[in-house]
Amino acid sequence: MTALHPAVDRVTDRIIARSRQSRAAYLALMDEEGGRHGSREFLSCSNLAHGFAAALEDKPAIAGHRGPNIGIVTAFNDMLSAHQPYGRYPEAMKLFAREVGATAQVAGGVPAMCDGVTQGQDGMELSLFSRDTIALSTAVSLSHAMFDGIAALGICDKIVPGLVIGALRFGFLPAIFVPSGPMPTGLGNKEKQKVRQLYAEGKASRSDLLESESKSYHAPGTCTFYGTANSNQMLMELMGLHLPGAAFVPPNTPLRTALTRAAVHRLAEIGRNGHDPRPMCRVVDEKALVNAAVGLLATGGSTNHAIHLPAMARAAGVLIDWQDIDELSAAVPLIARVYPNGSGDVNHFHAAGGIGYVVRELLAAGLIHGDTLTVAPHGMAAYAQEPFLEAETLAWRPAPHESADPAMLRPVPAPFQADGGMRLVTGNLGRATFKTSAVEEDRWTIEAPARVFDSQEAVNAAFKAGELDQDVIVVVRFQGPRANGMPELHKLTPPLGVLQDRGHRVALVTDGRMSGASGKVPAAIHVTPEALADRAGHCGPLAFVQDGDMIRLCGHTGSLEVLADLAGRQPASPPPAGQGTGRELFAMFRHGADGAEQGASAMLAAAGL
Repeated sequence: MTALHPAVDRVTDRIIARSRQSRAAYLALMDEEGGRHGSREFLSCSNLAHGFAAALEDKPAIAGHRGPNIGIVTAFNDMLSAHQPYGRYPEAMKLFAREVGATAQVAGGVPAMCDGVTQGQDGMELSLFSRDTIALSTAVSLSHAMFDGIAALGICDKIVPGLVIGALRFGFLPAIFVPSGPMPTGLGNKEKQKVRQLYAEGKASRSDLLESESKSYHAPGTCTFYGTANSNQMLMELMGLHLPGAAFVPPNTPLRTALTRAAVHRLAEIGRNGHDPRPMCRVVDEKALVNAAVGLLATGGSTNHAIHLPAMARAAGVLIDWQDIDELSAAVPLIARVYPNGSGDVNHFHAAGGIGYVVRELLAAGLIHGDTLTVAPHGMAAYAQEPFLEAETLAWRPAPHESADPAMLRPVPAPFQADGGMRLVTGNLGRATFKTSAVEEDRWTIEAPARVFDSQEAVNAAFKAGELDQDVIVVVRFQGPRANGMPELHKLTPPLGVLQDRGHRVALVTDGRMSGASGKVPAAIHVTPEALADRAGHCGPLAFVQDGDMIRLCGHTGSLEVLADLAGRQPASPPPAGQGTGRELFAMFRHGADGAEQGASAMLAAAGL
């Protein structure tokens, strides 16, 4: 067995030591909860009768405790392409459960919003806190104590982290996440990006842009770029919560159906009364979370997980910070380039060898823990395989030993980049994430005068007026979790890309988010502390920056500095909180949120986790 890389070993040990008290408290709670709520036998007859009243075909089995009852928590809606296939899953999963003497019920639904629909719109200010809402909805769904296992149906940005957080509070049960797969590849990514920039310059019409976007997002299934949704799927494999190789099998195919069927059968086996008990609280531990971080870095995944990983970890009593991710990034090579970090999408990635290839390479290099408990037998070694159908029977075989596309996927000894490219930058402006893997190395260091804005709309107005046609570091503040819910700022990508293409040295500094769909332009994002004053009245340094201040962002040295004396300045006044589109209803989440590095969660903060 390959020895563990010393940096991975060191970071894991530090996380274990830091989390000793909180992890022990979590596991003690799960033991207690499993004793109180781990069986339907604890329900009164009235409770139980309510729970199976509508389960027409399964009443005798549920009432007689004749097998495990699987709770399906679904994020189905047919507005999201990724979640549209889930509409027919529950009925099929009930049939699959009966095949092995189990039953299944839809425990509840969780909201599933699409950042692609809300980008640049008011609704985007609900996006991050939809994760807390999903976690709460998951808890409500599972609160009836009717279930012996959890089947989580969710894919996209905040949905999977929310499902993980909620399900972990019922971690005495086993849980398997069941994806639906990516849509077919559409318009080439370079062409799509070109049309977006032409539109930003006024050289393409809205109808040209809509035609381009419609060719990109065109069918049921997950959007095919390697943003947060597809990074979620990679994380579920590296954390051992998927069946191996399930992530990127297309929807509505025989193999996809076979994997869903096998997930239901496996849930029946790994409950406390099954043949191979594997409660979620034991699957998601410190090693599993380190594996997830390493997978994220090795594949150039979404920077949103610099927020989501700490939040998911806290729900399991594990404490992770950006220093941990930064140290892992320095040790983990970048072995995949998937759009927006490369030219091909997740379908090309899957065809080139996919997650099975990545896991095998990381195991062979000692970069991930092989001895973790997963929902599949044989630990992480099972995830170095790929599923296939053999005479209509689901089977697994070793992942390819060589990449089918070296421009997409490379071995650890010959990576695209020596490090994982998700760096912590710090200085007198705070702490932030810089995704260097998405940026050419000659742009890792930018020093330029600041132009300061309080919204992305103001940046676009200045761009259209020609005010930014120079070397510039664009500062967009009051975009943090407490200010306006930390929306993604993708309206900035086309104009800043145009400025960079014109030969200017350009960067972005913001306490907002840009996510895994961002690239090309250097950006220090998630700046913490955020500009808006905290509950003690202390504003983050971004509140004191003024137009013309020289700022230096350097991915090589990990620095984020304003080259000016901020002492004696008065902080800028924040814009008023937005009203409408339900934003006022989320005020409690904003007011209670903690910092981005802790996971930007009001719910976890209020729970004392």
